[in-house]
Amino acid sequence: MSKTKRITLGVTAGALALGAGMGVTSIATAATTPTPSATSSADASTAPTDRGGKPGGHGHGRDGGQIAAELATKLGVDEAKVTEALKAFRDANKPTTPPAEGTEGTKPDRTAQDAALAKSLAAALGVDEAKVTTALEEIRAAGQAERAAALKTRLDKAVTDGKLTQAEADAVTKAVEAGVIGGGGR
Repeated sequence: MSKTKRITLGVTAGALALGAGMGVTSIATAATTPTPSATSSADASTAPTDRGGKPGGHGHGRDGGQIAAELATKLGVDEAKVTEALKAFRDANKPTTPPAEGTEGTKPDRTAQDAALAKSLAAALGVDEAKVTTALEEIRAAGQAERAAALKTRLDKAVTDGKLTQAEADAVTKAVEAGVIGGGGR
């Protein structure tokens, strides 16, 4: 195998590993914290939590409580009401049947999901839907900035530790920004 192919494969493998570690979720799915249960994997298809890119909720991500607190502040409403509205949205959108065969890896339409969340929250909280949409977009942007900063920190450390070259780290960053691999949001 040529040196170029080995380098390309190495960069790709590193990018996939880092991408898998960072993960990407939308604000609609990040805005709720599923109740642990036997159906939590089904809940995840419509409303998983942003767990900072690591299973089990460890890392630099926003959890459901932080999302609720941020929304409450931005919308000028009680945090408990936001938490209740988020839970109601999650419960109302919980799948009742497992995914059809062959559709397990497909993701729900993010734009439609965001719109449904904004509409539901606006109605439940008595707030203008446009204000809710703006707040959700601001929270998503902040989360994406946090994930991008965390990725940069990890890549810089990998370069410093000699695990990646700067060119490989730059390639991972470019792949994340282009949406080829997860890690920085869209």
